[in-house]
Amino acid sequence: MTFASPATRTADIDSPSMRRAGRDLLSLALMDARNHTLYLLSQYEQALEKAHFAVPLVPELNPPLWELGHIGWFQEWWVGRNMQRHRGSSCNPDTARLASILPHADRWWNSSEVTHDSRWGLDLPDYGTIKTYLLETLESTLDLLDKTPDEDEALYFYRLVLFHEDMHGEALVYMAQTLGLPMALPAPSPTPVREPLLVPALSWQLGSPWGQGFIFDNEKTLHEVQVPEFEIDAQPVSWAQYVEFVQDGGYDSPELWHPEGWDWLQHKGAENGQYLGRRSPRHVEQIGGASGVVIQTLFGASRRMLGSQPASHVSWWEADAWCRWAGRRLPAEVEWEAAAHTAARRGFRWGEVWEWTGTSFHAYPGFSADPYRDYSEPWFGTHKVLRGASFATRARMKSPKYRNFYLPGRDDIFCGFRSCAI
Repeated sequence: MTFASPATRTADIDSPSMRRAGRDLLSLALMDARNHTLYLLSQYEQALEKAHFAVPLVPELNPPLWELGHIGWFQEWWVGRNMQRHRGSSCNPDTARLASILPHADRWWNSSEVTHDSRWGLDLPDYGTIKTYLLETLESTLDLLDKTPDEDEALYFYRLVLFHEDMHGEALVYMAQTLGLPMALPAPSPTPVREPLLVPALSWQLGSPWGQGFIFDNEKTLHEVQVPEFEIDAQPVSWAQYVEFVQDGGYDSPELWHPEGWDWLQHKGAENGQYLGRRSPRHVEQIGGASGVVIQTLFGASRRMLGSQPASHVSWWEADAWCRWAGRRLPAEVEWEAAAHTAARRGFRWGEVWEWTGTSFHAYPGFSADPYRDYSEPWFGTHKVLRGASFATRARMKSPKYRNFYLPGRDDIFCGFRSCAI
């Protein structure tokens, strides 16, 4: 088995239909995900291999070798070592596990036990050993999958580890952006500007239906929400729109900011040695002025952004301040989801940047945590919901039902926003 960037991928294994994929397609998709992971890591090699992949200890990052090993560990923990894998979401997560291929794997990569800051001091194996571990864990997973019934519960953990690897693949991309490392990916595409869309009042089924393939636990359970009529932007806020906020003194006007957002802004400015506060979204070198130009660093290279490209690396605090300045508001997540489903033919476009919503991350009615308990429940009440996807998201992860979630100050991910009329 070789691990190189695949030249082509079939639409079947990289599409949202993978949530319902059977055994044969899952096998191909798992190989594709592992190929993609190692392809991304290969792009780190030139810059970081001589330094043994060492990176600074910052809240948004993991050591690259930790990230890589954790992907293999997660797959082995929930599939290869899990004697209740056939029970799917009914599995007891506290059941005893089989031994790992690597004797110290749990001590290195169990994210529930290994605290973030301690990951820099671990005696991790070298790159070659971890790559071998990834090969062996994948081969074990594929062997077990070949003997698994084509049933949702039996396939639950195979689908979970696929999507988990896709999430960490995207994390490797925004880690490269944070570190300023070259990465061969296209920038977000310009989006034709369309007038805001009026969505009539409707009754919307929020959540994902049970029994139609894999669902994440925070999408449970399906419930009806009455949504009043609303107006929503057809596309995310563009750089041209964001420049107007900057030029109008948006970063100097505390009345536009949530008090916690204003404190965040001053703290970010002090971090960068700019004691007047931060003046633009993350990675922006120049914004506004007479020409209204935006220069943003993308994978270590300065790029002039087009006015019609979506504003990116915008925190929730900045998105909220822009909306207050514009006399608008962030959409509720139910509004975003309803528009994505019902207004696509009228011009609703998404998928270039993750989009902040005005909704705090909470459980839906009837929620129960799945066996991977750390996925959702610990973050309820502190995080904000993002919807959509970014240009770095694998297509099979792109579902208008998917709930992403981050703290409101996170701006290292490829995140933007759209607005609604008040």
